[in-house]
Amino acid sequence: MEYEREHADTNEPPLSPLPARFILGMRVDATTYDDAALRVLRWAESRESRYVCAVAVNNAVQAHDDASYKSVMNEADLVTPDGVPLTWAMRLLGCTGQRRVYGPRLTEVVCELAELERVPVGFYGSSPEVLSSLVGRVRVRWPALNIAYSYSPPFRELTPEEDARASANIAASGARIVFVGLGSPKQDRWMAEHRGRIPAVMLGVGAAFDFISGNKPQAPSVMQRVGLEWLFRLATEPRRLWRRYLVNNPRFVGLFTLQLLRRTSGTNS
Repeated sequence: MEYEREHADTNEPPLSPLPARFILGMRVDATTYDDAALRVLRWAESRESRYVCAVAVNNAVQAHDDASYKSVMNEADLVTPDGVPLTWAMRLLGCTGQRRVYGPRLTEVVCELAELERVPVGFYGSSPEVLSSLVGRVRVRWPALNIAYSYSPPFRELTPEEDARASANIAASGARIVFVGLGSPKQDRWMAEHRGRIPAVMLGVGAAFDFISGNKPQAPSVMQRVGLEWLFRLATEPRRLWRRYLVNNPRFVGLFTLQLLRRTSGTNS
């Protein structure tokens, strides 16, 4: 069943288009926590099927390398600068004052607003243990929040029948916002494939499941502010993250420097 992305019967003024910048060819929107949460809630209340990506340096490099993934990112309804280096890049491209819109914090802001506006939410992803802990902590922090759905899919590709059943269950639950924690690029592709099939706003928030559940520690705030969260995460998960940070981070610096030089010379806008 297809669900409409637009909803004309509303008394609210239309949402203004956001300025955006393309970083290594990947679109990133100049948004804030308040703006992003408002958009999510408005879409959710209108029962629109949309998806939101919180992106970091690794996403930009992957999009640069893979045209199909770049299309997934550039066709998203909202792309927030999750990583501090992307906020620096946006400022260099003219979005002065751009700040981070971090997936875990955006999750908290949206939960707060969804509780206030009585919008049902769901959680899709991670392991059963992490998901159970996440839901338990969310219930404590936002006791009036309606958690209509939660599911930990197997760590493999779902069969078409399993996927159809999961989509139908999400739709039947009444969840209007679904937080997706499958990790990038899997969660981004999953959301793109399910836009139009699930009557909810899907937020790809990745590590938010681990952080909010308490399964993994977050970097100290000072490291986050100065763009060194990657170093903390590398130290805590070196085997899983070494390629992301020790290969893709330097590549990003080089590729973005080339983008700036081309922009300065007028060969690339």
